[in-house]
Amino acid sequence: MTEPMTEPVAEPVAEPVAGPMIERPGAVAPQATPTGGSPVVLSLTGAELRRGERVLWSGLDLELHGGEFIAVLGPNGAGKTSLLHAVLGQVPLSAGTLLIGGRPPRRGGDLIGYIPQQRAVAPHTPLRARDLVRLGVDGHRWGLPLGGRGLRRRIDELLTEVGAQTYADMPLGLLSGGEQQRVRIAQALATDPALLLCDEPLLSLDPHHQHAIVDLLDRRRRARGTAVLFVTHELNPVLPLVDRVLYLAGGRFRVGTPDEVMTSSVLSDLYGGQVEVVRAHGRYLVAGASVPHHLDHTEGVPS
Repeated sequence: MTEPMTEPVAEPVAEPVAGPMIERPGAVAPQATPTGGSPVVLSLTGAELRRGERVLWSGLDLELHGGEFIAVLGPNGAGKTSLLHAVLGQVPLSAGTLLIGGRPPRRGGDLIGYIPQQRAVAPHTPLRARDLVRLGVDGHRWGLPLGGRGLRRRIDELLTEVGAQTYADMPLGLLSGGEQQRVRIAQALATDPALLLCDEPLLSLDPHHQHAIVDLLDRRRRARGTAVLFVTHELNPVLPLVDRVLYLAGGRFRVGTPDEVMTSSVLSDLYGGQVEVVRAHGRYLVAGASVPHHLDHTEGVPS
């Protein structure tokens, strides 16, 4: 693994009744998660992360199983990307334990694939799509890079898997945002990881490309049992895939199914102010001046 370069509102409906939840300081977690016996890929126990004197989150107990999709939501500065950095072994926990496949995290491990935020690439950048994918295959290795037909075949297979083979030899800077994200996904899949970390991979993409990226991730986790930890400001595009939500806000968090976490009472408690949540036409609509733009808002509400 390498770390690459980033309706009208319906009438309010009754909130679903949450299932059994475990109360913890700053946390609510379901008693059990339907996993079909799949292995635990990521485990956090009593995890805490601080930034200076500020606690981003504390007392986090979370298990992510093979094939499971967890969306990580919250305002800027809540510690969403910092959570990914901790899983990548870049940032140590302030307290608690974090295990990847039963072992502590480490840089360059092949159990994790990382898809960064969408970043602009200069048009004159000489790096081609296949060059970026190659960094995922052997960029983490010491010594001379691998070569030969085997390497080229592997790169072609990865590009084909994400539908990027037709522009394999084009410079990255000439690709659209959606095309670049396909290539970054191919790079993240290079080591056949058990866990995919996604840091707002839909940012700045139009709905067509968002749907294409979401479909790629869904097919991957279903075919290979890959677990997905997906940081996002836009829950609705991935809602059909989401098994659970981890919501971080104000040094606190909630964990549960979307219907358990995305309620007026839970978000109002997290934000310390009145937040209204309505689910309509398969989407969550949220009204509340303190809530970030990670969901569809009713017209006129600041985001």
